[in-house]
Amino acid sequence: MGWIILIIVLIIVIAIISLYNSLVSAKMKAENAWSQIDVQLQRRFDLIPNLIEIVKGYASHESETLQKVTELRTSWANANTISEKANLDNQLSSTLKTIMSVSENYPDLKANQNFLDLSEEFRNTENKISFSRQFYNDTVTMYNEKLQMFPSNIIANIFHFTSHALFKTDSDEARKNVKVDFGK
Repeated sequence: MGWIILIIVLIIVIAIISLYNSLVSAKMKAENAWSQIDVQLQRRFDLIPNLIEIVKGYASHESETLQKVTELRTSWANANTISEKANLDNQLSSTLKTIMSVSENYPDLKANQNFLDLSEEFRNTENKISFSRQFYNDTVTMYNEKLQMFPSNIIANIFHFTSHALFKTDSDEARKNVKVDFGK
């Protein structure tokens, strides 16, 4: 009888260790997925000064938009949480749409090789950001599911695992197409 109890206790201990390790693994994957978004957003911010300098020469009356991008870039450096960075990212995405649409009204700018190269870099970066967001949300969803599902939810509560927030657009403004009107 003692062996049976020992085997049952051993199975329970192994199950607890296994569940704990799977929760730690899922949490680490979620944190890694966020860092991939962070890397791509930083890459975008590193490209911005070059884009601004090229566009400045062609669209001097767009200085308000360019100034906003510069301010957002500075705010990015001071942001600490996922929600702060997500909010800044949404604002920047909207502003960058405006800058990119400026090129449609300046044929010389559209033909500028530096602008074309930077535009391609931005497109690639935006695609990577989009993929990273999706991967992050998928990873966080799997982690959060583990926190809710039995029996891992018991282990999660015992060891104080907390859920992660999904990366989402909070503003309706970020979902709209940008309208550029030079007829002011």
